[in-house]
Amino acid sequence: MASQQNTRTGLNLPAGMNQTSLRLETFSSSFRGISSLSSPSKSTCSDRFIPCRSSSRLHAFDLQDHKEPTTPVKEGGNEAYSRLLKSELFGSDFASPCLLSPAGGGGGGGGHGSASSSSSPMSPCTNMLRFKTDRSNSSPNSPFSPSILGNDNVFSSDSSPPPKPPRKVPKTPHKVLDAPSLQDDFYLNVVDWSSQNVLAVGLGTCVYLWTASNSKVKKLCDLGPNDSVCSVQWTREGSFISIGTSHGQVQVWDATQCKRVRTMGGHQTRTGVLAWNSRILSSGSRDRNILQHDLRVQSDYVSKLVGPKSEVCGLKWSHDDRELASGGNDNQLLVWNNHSQNPILKLTEHTAAVKAITWSPHQSGLLASGGGTADRCIRFWNTTNGHQLNSIDTGSQVCNLAWSKNVNEIVSTHGYSQNQIMLWKYPSMAKVATLTGHSMRVLYLATSPDGQTIVTGAGDETLRFWNVFPSVKMQTPVKDTGLWSLGRTQIR
Repeated sequence: MASQQNTRTGLNLPAGMNQTSLRLETFSSSFRGISSLSSPSKSTCSDRFIPCRSSSRLHAFDLQDHKEPTTPVKEGGNEAYSRLLKSELFGSDFASPCLLSPAGGGGGGGGHGSASSSSSPMSPCTNMLRFKTDRSNSSPNSPFSPSILGNDNVFSSDSSPPPKPPRKVPKTPHKVLDAPSLQDDFYLNVVDWSSQNVLAVGLGTCVYLWTASNSKVKKLCDLGPNDSVCSVQWTREGSFISIGTSHGQVQVWDATQCKRVRTMGGHQTRTGVLAWNSRILSSGSRDRNILQHDLRVQSDYVSKLVGPKSEVCGLKWSHDDRELASGGNDNQLLVWNNHSQNPILKLTEHTAAVKAITWSPHQSGLLASGGGTADRCIRFWNTTNGHQLNSIDTGSQVCNLAWSKNVNEIVSTHGYSQNQIMLWKYPSMAKVATLTGHSMRVLYLATSPDGQTIVTGAGDETLRFWNVFPSVKMQTPVKDTGLWSLGRTQIR
């Protein structure tokens, strides 16, 4: 009988042992025992290793959520660090509260609750043991997110470098000069800095020269009691200087010998602005005329530019000597070329007098202009087609503009109502620095020959020197100590 049972079951049992004495677990019951590992407290022996996150000792890495609803999370605490570490190791899905809750509905919203309850809350994350993270699943708030680093591989050699810190600009002037009788007149231009590092300043009836290398001052000329200095402008070589007077004359002086070499007439009233190119001296006046002077010709002027309807107070040649920009009290910005006595562009978007004009040394045909109290805007123009590229409201009267030759930045000086100096990064026009110190309108501006220092003048009868731009060779923050020691001296 036993042999018949053994034959039916297919088992060869020893004599004296029947099937009832041997109980075998079926595979399904054994599988149910393995799959029932719902908590680390149950221990089941098996001859197979089945990876299961529930049996992982995540508490050893402090990655489990700690349910402390009554205790607020401190900024920079362990729980915030654990959440960030979980998000980076296992992905954003594993770090979400709805997947970490035992029932699957502890923090999820909407339709995520049913999905969480039907699936295992401790199912392995798709980003486990992956060096590259899927962009669609990465957390945008993570500091290691590929969307921030710009590359899936964090350790890639060609990843973008970290952003440079903003350049620091000293907030105080490193030199202050007393300038008695420096006029508070928006339409005058009586400060200029030569390529030979000599500063010229018109004070009343006199012009003084201040040498930056040794701080020596000498008087160039005195126009007499019945005249006054309205404008000064150095030649590009820095050996000669032109002076515009209240009587409408234009004088040219040899600065090294303190000797006048030429006097030219043509204007009916004060000459408030001058501009040199390589060969031609342009002068603008209250009589609404712009005259072109050539020292190689005996006549006072070689041509007259017609177009302004009011006093001319702004005048600048482009760096390639091809175009001349003029601004005036008629709120117009006019652009001329070498071949016409009529303007090739008439730009009328400003709503106040245009004195501040500067050409970009980095891009041909790029012009910037600033408007007076009623306008307060800096506008950028493409002189090739006459289109306005950008406009920004500065909040106060724009008195002067200067474009740095070392970096693509612009400095502007202002009058009513804040009397500040502002440094802008082009083309974003983000503010680099705002400098204050003058108690009246900052009407005068000039740049040193190395392009690092600017000097500003105001009706408070002071000249202030500021280190605002880096050098050409080394783009490092400028130092607060410069060529001259901090102090206050007189220019005359």
